[in-house]
Order: sequence, then C-alpha cells, then structure tokens
Amino acid sequence: MWLFSRKGSSGFSGYSTAEEVTQEIIGNGLTAIVTGATSGIGAETARVLALRGVHVIMAVRNMAAARDVKEVMERDIPSAKIDAMELDLSSMASVRKFASEFNSSGLPLNLLINNAGIMATPFMLSKDGIELQFATNHLGHFLLTNLLLERMKRTALDSNREGRIINVSSRRHQLSYPEGIRFGKINDPTGYHSLSAYGQSKLANVLHANELARRLKEDGVEITANSVHPGVVDTDIFRHHSLFRGTAS
Repeated sequence: MWLFSRKGSSGFSGYSTAEEVTQEIIGNGLTAIVTGATSGIGAETARVLALRGVHVIMAVRNMAAARDVKEVMERDIPSAKIDAMELDLSSMASVRKFASEFNSSGLPLNLLINNAGIMATPFMLSKDGIELQFATNHLGHFLLTNLLLERMKRTALDSNREGRIINVSSRRHQLSYPEGIRFGKINDPTGYHSLSAYGQSKLANVLHANELARRLKEDGVEITANSVHPGVVDTDIFRHHSLFRGTAS
C-alpha cells in the first residue's frame, strides 16, 4: 500500500484524486472529447474537466446513459458545458460519422482522451469483421484520432495552446501474446486468449501514441501524444472477469 501513498516528484500519489490534481487548472475556452464517458474513469474524467471549465463532448455508444450522466453533472456543476454525441468505436462507419459531424460543428478541439474500452471478452468479431477488443480499443481510436487531427492542429495554431492526445492504455500491454501483436492472426479464433487479446490492443495503444508523438514533434506541431496506465479501478471494464472485480475492490 505504501507504493500508492508515496508521493512522486509531482507532489501527488496513487491516492490523489482528479480534483486534487487539477486544483490549479483553469480550463475555460478549452474543448475536450472523452470517449466512453458514461461510466468509470471516462465519466470521472468528463466530470472533472467540466468542473474546471472545459467544454466536454461525451463520445458514447449509449445515448440514453449519456443523458442521465449529463443531467447529474449539470445538476452538480451548474456552470458545466457538456454535450453528448453518439460513437460506437467498434464500427468504423460510426467513427467516420462522429468525426464528420464534429468537424462540421466548427468547434475547436484541444484535448482528445481516447478512454473507452472493453476487456477480456469472449472471441467476437465487430461489424467490420475485426476481433472486437482490437477493433474497439485500438482501431476505432486510431481512426478517430486521424480524422480529428487536422482540427486539433488548427486549434493549437489558432489558440496558441498546446493540444493533448491521451490514449488510456494499461500495464497489461506488457502481457500480450508472445509475438506481441499477432498482425496475421488478429481475427483468428485459434489460440485466442481473452486477456492476451486485451494486452495486444493495449500494446497497440502505446505504439500508436509513441509513433504519433514522434511525428508531431518532427513536424513541429504543438500537440503532445501520450499513453497512460490509469491504475486498477473497480469499473465495468471488469464485467467479464468477476475475479478481477474483487481484486480491484
């Protein structure tokens, strides 16, 4: 437990809350997209960003749940500016539709938080015929980021404020399949292991952020890209593994 309570160079520890970490931040004038913002880490991220004055776009699959979450946030934070837009990351058509509608809105985009994800599901294919965890956790976010990148570049240039892209990954990226990402067997059920497939998708998140960060720096663009391990938190992502739910609690 001492590892979590020990403060790092930032002055915060594993027990620090999002409200504590953002205490000095003024987000007025910023716009953020948070995927998977109806529960867990995504909902808390959206709430605290709204609390700090950021205009939050909740990119969600379940619009009914989004309306409920939005209502609670607006009740608790009267000044909150929150909107919800439909996004199913497992469908490339849905990703393209979301990006097109957002780009047509004329809104700036300072922060893109690729948070949504699923974990350790039985073998399933997405609507596009891609293994569901890889499609949802990586490919959907990869396409979304690419389709919104020009808007982010324009926003950074016009506002003279550094943009941020965050891929919420997991330390499980270290425990993918032995060969890392099984590029030739993504959709092959043979040898499928639910947790290794999850690790594979999270490894892809990390590699995406690393390469994107390199390219942005090389091009002199004022946008950073990072992947983060959010810790082990008891959220709905563990719904396919009750053992993990108990451990996280």
